[in-house]
Amino acid sequence: MNPTTAPRTLTPSRRAVTLGGTAALAATALTACNPGGSGGGGSNPDAAPVEEQDASELAGKTLSYVYFTDGPDEQATRDLIAQFEEEYDVTVDLEIVPFSDITTTLQARLSGGQAPDVARVAATAPFVGDLLILDDYLGAEYLEEFSEGVRVGMTDPDGKIHAVASDLTQNGPFVNLDLFEKAGVEVPDSWTWEEMVDLATQVQEKTGCEYAFAMDKSGHRLSTILSQGGTYLVQEGESSLDPAAATTALQPLVDMIENGTSPSDFWLDSGTKYQGANEVFLAQQVPVYLSGNWQVAQFDEGAEFAWTTMPNPSMSSGGGFPGGKFMVGFAEGPENQLAATFLQFMNSKESQEAFITASSFMPTRADLTESGVTYPMRDQEMGVFVTDLSETPPEAFAACYDPNFDAAAQEFIKEFSQVVAGNKDLATAMEDLKAAIDSIVEQA
Repeated sequence: MNPTTAPRTLTPSRRAVTLGGTAALAATALTACNPGGSGGGGSNPDAAPVEEQDASELAGKTLSYVYFTDGPDEQATRDLIAQFEEEYDVTVDLEIVPFSDITTTLQARLSGGQAPDVARVAATAPFVGDLLILDDYLGAEYLEEFSEGVRVGMTDPDGKIHAVASDLTQNGPFVNLDLFEKAGVEVPDSWTWEEMVDLATQVQEKTGCEYAFAMDKSGHRLSTILSQGGTYLVQEGESSLDPAAATTALQPLVDMIENGTSPSDFWLDSGTKYQGANEVFLAQQVPVYLSGNWQVAQFDEGAEFAWTTMPNPSMSSGGGFPGGKFMVGFAEGPENQLAATFLQFMNSKESQEAFITASSFMPTRADLTESGVTYPMRDQEMGVFVTDLSETPPEAFAACYDPNFDAAAQEFIKEFSQVVAGNKDLATAMEDLKAAIDSIVEQA
């Protein structure tokens, strides 16, 4: 086996994929899930359709954009902003804040009467009542420009557009090809969870690396395993966890942590805060690492070994767990018309393709998911994530964009950490998690 080449045949470089979603589920989720909240509530009498906007009326204005960066997306964003500024003769004031501070920064500005015009966010739920409703600017049919799975996160309970899905992410495994080759273990085209654990353990034993499998400390990442086991923390605004199914799905991971083939320390060191296992993978201490496509750029630059991506392991179902970012406007921002124009520009077909291919993200627009995109860096590895979206159940999209997901995911980390610490057995922890999610939904 050539360690520099993944031993699999993938789909062509421009990949078309149908994002998880059915019309019935999307319609139900649109009315039942409130991923954010209505911004101004109702129509804006001062709104002008962006398609009919006279650009000269915007000239000389300044737009404020509060932004967090995942890395390579920053330069892509700056390039697009420069194009927008030139086309409309405006100024965009880009304020970059750490991802960990984006929600508190925006909430502080909103409560202080200093709303920005536009922001990049990972979730819209924290900004209930503050989001700019975009229908009067972009038209209700604008929603149809985006893939069905992400529409749930773009709309409020009334079906009004209050966010634009700007990029999509997908969880999935990375494989150290050098360690597999050293161990004489072939990398398969696909695998079940049992097969993945078995192969990873063989590689660990034959190479002497510290672990067989690692994953990020994240309720989102853990939800990948739940989805593959056929259950979810929340669905359509309701608590939906099946504790028995969750116990069955998570038991292989718990077994690996207990027998030392998967790291346990970082589950206990940082409370419920996110912590990545990327350094463990980069140090070649583990042959298989479950994370997501945002790691592609980092590993392309920093990994001193051959690596590739693999389809997610399957249990009762396959696929991963989606995520992504949104661009939103704020109703109290000083330049609503300019904000809507900017949102449309930044999420046009041409702009989104430039942004996602430079940043190793996946498309949210229906035309790009249908035609496919070509990535200038690690196109084959990115293609595995893109293709795996077609195996991701539509329920995973609804779960991810549910307004209660973040709070439920925090409880998930808390309870799972109790299992890792030996304070609870897995079945008890999942029953306690179910009760906690019930309480979250009831209070919401």
